[in-house]
Amino acid sequence: MNAPIRDWEPAYAARASRMQASEIRELLKLLEQPDVISFAGGIPDPALFPREAAARAYAEIMAEPAEAARALQYSISEGHSGLRQWIVEHMRGRGVDCGIDNVVITSGSQQGLDFLARLLLSPGDTALVTWPTYLGALQAFNAYEPRYERLMPLAGNRPAASYAEAAAGAVPGGRVKFAYVVPDFANPTGETMTLETRQRLLALAEELDIPVIEDAAYAALRYDGAEVPAVQALDVARRGHIDAARTIYCGTFSKTISPGLRVGWICAAKPIVQRLVLMKQASDLNSPQLNQMVMLRLAETGYAAQVDAARALYRRRRDCMLAALARHMPDGVGWSRPDGGLFIWLMLPEGRDAKALLPRAVEEARVAYVPGGAFFADGSGVNSMRLSFSMAGEAQIEAGIARLAAVIGG
Repeated sequence: MNAPIRDWEPAYAARASRMQASEIRELLKLLEQPDVISFAGGIPDPALFPREAAARAYAEIMAEPAEAARALQYSISEGHSGLRQWIVEHMRGRGVDCGIDNVVITSGSQQGLDFLARLLLSPGDTALVTWPTYLGALQAFNAYEPRYERLMPLAGNRPAASYAEAAAGAVPGGRVKFAYVVPDFANPTGETMTLETRQRLLALAEELDIPVIEDAAYAALRYDGAEVPAVQALDVARRGHIDAARTIYCGTFSKTISPGLRVGWICAAKPIVQRLVLMKQASDLNSPQLNQMVMLRLAETGYAAQVDAARALYRRRRDCMLAALARHMPDGVGWSRPDGGLFIWLMLPEGRDAKALLPRAVEEARVAYVPGGAFFADGSGVNSMRLSFSMAGEAQIEAGIARLAAVIGG
């Protein structure tokens, strides 16, 4: 019998070294401490979850033998046809004319990001991302060993050809493979891309001949201002048909109905979806059919009401946090003023380190946040932090911001 492997490191693939624990997941453990006011996890408030409607949906499905049999059986990798058709209508409401074959169901949008990285990235390829960008996207991409370049030309005049050369030239054979954006109420900054910036993004993607991954996790959570068309909607309008478009849309029910059901989707040109279906087959065969059937019922009967309730609650909390920041933060501290989403991005004066400050904030003030450096592909941004207002009541927000300000100013 072979001796057991006592040091597992030599057995791991090279890409395993690029897998790192999420600082956010570690900070979520603080939620178990009742005296800590957490602005860390950008997770939805469970008070909004449609618990009774979900219980009814599960019970109704299980009470009907044929429905129960379908719900508990293997299913097609593309996803439940009824749910995909609902998504088709939802996407049309966002200005994207598509069909059921343009949609594949994923286990949350995070699985979609992993699949897209697996599909598009080879070691040494370049991914264009904003600075900062969503930490979960960096984690999904990292395993496939890309380089990162800052998505800068959208606000400047740098020629696309020289941009591509600079982005890929450091690695022999490397190519710019995609641009990744969270255009609406971005995680972590809360910023929204203007219509002009979205058009510039599509022009750049066309010049570089690359796809655009549009992460639309927060698109439904607008509190102020007019809606900006989805990047994919603009792309389809330019190209004439979704199957000619280069934008890949990642959607999710996690921020509007429930993250626990783990239901997301990708909407894209048929050739992309067909490849993703093969990945789904190799990964987990299909997302749980029962959860998809429940999600369809919840979406059909209550999606609009869920969105309205979420907007009303989070708008109050955002307004409360912005007011508290204005009252309590010392001079030299700045912050974003988002029109939606779940996050406010706070900037400390140059030279301050938000990660180094975190132990004091937790131990002395009993307040948690996410240090901003986690959201930068190069580890910069040390003087920034992400604050989420989704899980704290208004009294907690007022108290927590006052305590945090005291630590920053102390």
